[in-house]
Amino acid sequence: MYSCEFERIGKRLFSEHLVGGNFGNISVRGPDESFFIKRSGAYLDIAGELVNVPFHGDVPPDASSEYRVHREVYRKTNHQAIVHAHPPCAVAVSLVMDEVVPEDSEGELHSPKIPVVLGAPGSQEIADNVAIALSSSNLVIARGHGTFAAGKTLDEAYIYTSLAEHSCRVLLLKRSSFPHTYE
Repeated sequence: MYSCEFERIGKRLFSEHLVGGNFGNISVRGPDESFFIKRSGAYLDIAGELVNVPFHGDVPPDASSEYRVHREVYRKTNHQAIVHAHPPCAVAVSLVMDEVVPEDSEGELHSPKIPVVLGAPGSQEIADNVAIALSSSNLVIARGHGTFAAGKTLDEAYIYTSLAEHSCRVLLLKRSSFPHTYE
């Protein structure tokens, strides 16, 4: 049902170098307190069978390792879609900042503050921290791991993912070009 949409967004993520290999995952809210997510280890740019995960109860063994984050976000927010990617500039910035304050016009307009949260990949800690952040935002960066972007559609979540990488790239370029401004 959503497989083609997942593949389309996955191809965009790859083309912008926001994911590599089989990193990252995508999900959409489904009916009856459940969501659809890519299988563990699946490539985002290839259509494949999706896994239906309930909000409560047993999780299919082939669900993405980040199913906990997606489940907590859907339980605690009204978001309809989530994109988790590993944009390199956003990951790098998250290692030195507790909150990203974009200085580019698009970032300032659409996501003036991007929280950075802690938690090991796949853990309940990261799930709780991301869900809390996304309850009042569309975008969060897990320190050293990647972005979680949410919205009404996969396209909206993708746009926030791309925005995070662009804003972080601008900050890194500024710092490398004008290091005295950060002393």
